[in-house]
Amino acid sequence: MKREALAAKLDALLPQTQCTACGYPDCRAYAEALAGGEAGPDQCPPGGDEGAARLAHALGIAVRPLDPAYGAYRPPQVALIDESTCIGCVKCIHACPVDAIVGASKRLHVVIASWCTGCELCLPPCPVDCITLAPVAALPPADASRERHAFRALRLARDEAERSARLEAYET
Repeated sequence: MKREALAAKLDALLPQTQCTACGYPDCRAYAEALAGGEAGPDQCPPGGDEGAARLAHALGIAVRPLDPAYGAYRPPQVALIDESTCIGCVKCIHACPVDAIVGASKRLHVVIASWCTGCELCLPPCPVDCITLAPVAALPPADASRERHAFRALRLARDEAERSARLEAYET
């Protein structure tokens, strides 16, 4: 199987939390590293031992449990923002890989729970620790999370291109 096709197959097996715990910037980059033999199938904490086994089977290699160096498996969870503590700094919005946090500067932010992958990337930048995680029955469908992540990347690229064009126009 060609590397690109294998990467697509492996990406389809990943939970699409985009959490970066595997050491790669997103699930697709991890899948590409797996397909190229640069990463092991045991590096995805959200996938747990079951996910590691699915990846190993797809790669045709021996199954091994999740490597604790990348973190422990955690059941599905979503972020919650404490309204009484949120200062509207927007740092969590910038950190969310699937645009599941909405709000405006100096205004309350809220998590769209049905979009949240529980990646925990919004926790470190929050200066007031107003974000907690709560268990849920299941994460959003992987395809939907993959699409939101891809759309976010396109949106950020578009915003940067528009910003660059404005700066260029201003400088001339």
